[in-house]
Formats: sequence, C-alpha cells, structure tokens
Amino acid sequence: MGRRWRDGVGQLVVGGEAGGRAVRVPLEIAGSYRARTQGLLGRDSLDGAMLLSPANSVHTFRMRMPIDVAYLDRRLVVIAVRTMRPGRLGLPRARSRHVLEAEAGAMAGWGVRVGVRVGVEVTGAGETHGEAGATSE
Repeated sequence: MGRRWRDGVGQLVVGGEAGGRAVRVPLEIAGSYRARTQGLLGRDSLDGAMLLSPANSVHTFRMRMPIDVAYLDRRLVVIAVRTMRPGRLGLPRARSRHVLEAEAGAMAGWGVRVGVRVGVEVTGAGETHGEAGATSE
C-alpha cells in the first residue's frame, strides 16, 4: 500500500547511505486536504521543511517568500527540484506522489537533489499505512 501521512511533525532525513552522515531537518507533514491547501501561505519563514502528501504540483500565489520545491516519487526519491518565486504555478509532475517545500536555498545545503532518496521519521500524528515512525528505506 502507498504511504498516507496524517498532519503532524517529524524529521526529514537526507543522506546517510554508505556510511555517510545523515542530515536531519525538522519537518511539518500536511496530509489532509485542508493542511495541503494552507501549506506555507501567509508565512514569512519556515524552520525546516514541509511535506505535502499526496501532491504532484504546487503554486506560490499569496506566498511571501521564494521556496525550494522537491518532487518525490512513491519511494521518496527526488525526481525534480525547483526554486519558485511568489506568484508562480508549478507544472504537475506525472510520477510525483509527494512534494517537499522549504525556504529557497535550503535544499541544496541539505543535499536534496535529483536521484537522492529521503526518509521521513514521524514523531507526531503518524502514518495511516506504511511503517509508522520508521525511516523510509
């Protein structure tokens, strides 16, 4: 079954394969329709990242800051990363099942790039399917 997250918090885990050091980033999870449509609207900043799931596109209308957007497939592999200024409409990505958002420039510093598989560790609310609280393999 596919992953379905509930609204909550957790950590985004980037890297750590082959004995490397993993980067852990605070994560807000927007799994409900209401949380996904609210997203980052009206915010001036974000501490960490926000996961929108399910999602395959985003917009930055009524946003106050430019953001990095990473499109993830069903296995949480990054298939595209874009920086979007406010007032833009992102194109839907056919293979995307989840979208990560962060302040512009943050993802490069974390090592989020095409081909990287990220993990999600849930610490609040949880998943309805999948491995609750576990890092994705």
